Amino acid sequence: MQMTWQFRGHSPVYRQIVRHIRADILNGCYQPDEQIPPVRQLAMAAGVNPNTMQRALSALEDEGLLVSRGTVGRFVTSDEAALERARRTARQDALEKLAEDAQAAGLTLDDLVQYIREEAQSAAIPSDDPDPHV
Repeated sequence: MQMTWQFRGHSPVYRQIVRHIRADILNGCYQPDEQIPPVRQLAMAAGVNPNTMQRALSALEDEGLLVSRGTVGRFVTSDEAALERARRTARQDALEKLAEDAQAAGLTLDDLVQYIREEAQSAAIPSDDPDPHV
């Protein structure tokens, strides 16, 4: 599997790796019960120290998204509850990244809300608000 690794911002690299691999799992790049590549292979592909990759994979194990099978390797969980928790975490991560990017761009909260409304409307995302134009 060919992955593109780009690290930026103030977030620690291992946290960015966690987000990247979590997204790959949730987007179907890795299927439940599928083995992920070894630490050294992932570290080389990402251009990071193997200890940094190990830390990221351990964090994903702590989340329940990866399961270690001893010397055989790490596998994506088949536990639907763990996958749902990962989906919630991914949404939270996306919002945190959006907030960081908005702050870096000098946007106000009102600007950000307006842009989100416009993008949601153009993407036809339904609103719970009876008058979403307010």
